[in-house]
Amino acid sequence: MDVLGLLIALTAIYVAAKGLGELAERLGQAPVLGELVAGVLLGGSVLALVNPKEHTLHLMAELGVLILLFEIGLQSNLGELMRVGVRSLLVALAGMLFPFLFGWGVMAALGHTSLASVFMGAALTATSVGITARVLADMGKIQSAEAKIIIGAAVIDDILGLVVLALVKGFAEHGEISAGSAIRMTLAALGFFTIAVIAGQLLAPRLVALASRMRVRGVLLVSCLSFAFLLAIAAQLIGSATIVGAFAAGLVLAGTERKIHIEEQVRPLADFFVPIFFATVGAAVDVRFFNPFDPDRRGALVLAALLLAAALAGKMLCGFFAGRGGRGINRLAIGIGMIPRGEVGLVFAGIGLATGAATAESYAALVVVVILTTFLAPPLLRASFR
Repeated sequence: MDVLGLLIALTAIYVAAKGLGELAERLGQAPVLGELVAGVLLGGSVLALVNPKEHTLHLMAELGVLILLFEIGLQSNLGELMRVGVRSLLVALAGMLFPFLFGWGVMAALGHTSLASVFMGAALTATSVGITARVLADMGKIQSAEAKIIIGAAVIDDILGLVVLALVKGFAEHGEISAGSAIRMTLAALGFFTIAVIAGQLLAPRLVALASRMRVRGVLLVSCLSFAFLLAIAAQLIGSATIVGAFAAGLVLAGTERKIHIEEQVRPLADFFVPIFFATVGAAVDVRFFNPFDPDRRGALVLAALLLAAALAGKMLCGFFAGRGGRGINRLAIGIGMIPRGEVGLVFAGIGLATGAATAESYAALVVVVILTTFLAPPLLRASFR
């Protein structure tokens, strides 16, 4: 791709992503849905203006997902994460176990490979913190007991989901699934994340203090991004996923005195790169797979329907592990609040396609599941509270 081609692709992505994102926002939905739909429209199966496999766009999309996870880490709170309690932990664990088993079962029953089945089960474990929190805030329920359990469990799910994603990514790259490699990767991911957070808490305040004393323009942003990239590189070198390092960097920087300033400076960068990621994810969806009049495509429709049922049932069941301790706890609402996959589910889908763990058909079905779970969560959550 030359410069002209890149400019044309970026212009199409930004105009379509922000335009449809604005429409989604006005319809009471997450803007990310508009960006995803924009990618579908710009992809090869519709307008053919964006090729997600083009090397330059692919690299920019990879950078976008790193910045996205870094920003999510900045919006998290390590102290609250440690204080979420047994309820949130149980909900989070159940919210990973049931969707994993259901997703794996659907794929295995349809005759897919072990790798594809494990990947799909892992992908269905995702929960979107941002979308869930936004819906609860719009409903005026952000301070409710249900909201605290949901958000706490969603944050735990994000961290555990990153570990699962690192495992699946490792499985795809090594071409095998064994108990030994699973244990090694789990220990590596958990060990790295723990060490990164502990060491980061010692280094991050000093890094921010040093950057604050410097007079060079943009030094705070560049220093924090360099810190995130170094942790991402370290994660990659030990066999984990780069996004684990980026998330850890954001998490420790969220505890510094310049958190608000860092967020303000990272936001425009995320606005530039993150839509490229979502648009390329959408552009990789071949809408022809979902043509009900094509006998060769009906398998994708069946797969999407079965995965959607597994995704909904798996998360709704986890709400009943919140316990009885408090009077009036709405466990159904807790389960529904864990349904939206949002950007985290798209991260799974994109990496699954890139590593070969997902076929074009299963990838398209998974993206549709992500879209539908994100669309369905707000009305279901409102109905459950009523």
